[in-house]
Amino acid sequence: MQSKRYSPDLTPPWKKQRPAPEVPADPDLVVEEVGTGFCGAVIRCEKTAEGPTVTLEDRFGKHRVFPMAPRGFLLEGKVVTLVRPQNRPAARGPARTASGSLAVPGARARVARAGRIYVEGRHDAELVERVWGDDLRIEGVVVEYLEGVDDLQAIVRGFSPGPDARLGVLVDHLVPGSKESRIAAEVTGSDVLVVGHPYIDIWEAVKPSSVGIPAWPAVPRGQDWKTGVCRALGWRENTGAAWQRILSCVRSYKDLEPQLLGRVEELIDFVTAGDAA
Repeated sequence: MQSKRYSPDLTPPWKKQRPAPEVPADPDLVVEEVGTGFCGAVIRCEKTAEGPTVTLEDRFGKHRVFPMAPRGFLLEGKVVTLVRPQNRPAARGPARTASGSLAVPGARARVARAGRIYVEGRHDAELVERVWGDDLRIEGVVVEYLEGVDDLQAIVRGFSPGPDARLGVLVDHLVPGSKESRIAAEVTGSDVLVVGHPYIDIWEAVKPSSVGIPAWPAVPRGQDWKTGVCRALGWRENTGAAWQRILSCVRSYKDLEPQLLGRVEELIDFVTAGDAA
């Protein structure tokens, strides 16, 4: 009669960690170190006496060196093991724009069409350019800003929208019962589309995690929202400089809230659909 042989490892199977996928530490790969939470792009890999290391650079330009330990990093929220990249060039997928669209190599900007997209302020325009700029140039769509929506009716009348000159408008804090929702209802038509996001200001449409804060602060009513945010976060700079700090943290659509992403895509589709009208 044969006796059963047991493994000397008495760890229950459900407690054993599965090997993490191995991912080449290619330049510009963005990962998070598990132990410290430091998030950054791969700058280089080096071989040391203690083992291979990887240098990461965060969005503020800070560098940190970490050992390439098994299960030591998170990639898009999943645990991975970084390994040194092969000498041969890694296969790359199709290039994409900051909005996630497929890039068109060598494409020239189209002559500006009559249709336009209006946003409320300069910060809104800069954020749209940051993420959708390449797409807008290919489509020939110009983005302008209004400095508020109080005069939107007069602006729409002066624009004279039509099937070949559609007008799309992005409004901050477009919620039921608000002043903005009333104005939007008055100007919306077959050639005018007004959409909005629920945020008090476009700053809030940037994910807090991308800015490096736990959440956007609650600012008491009656207080200037941007000024209140700067005070609550301990930012000593003025609101213009604070916005540049926020904007520098936006690298692609992944840094923005879905409530804004969908609305901008909707406006681009609406304005460019005039070609088929």
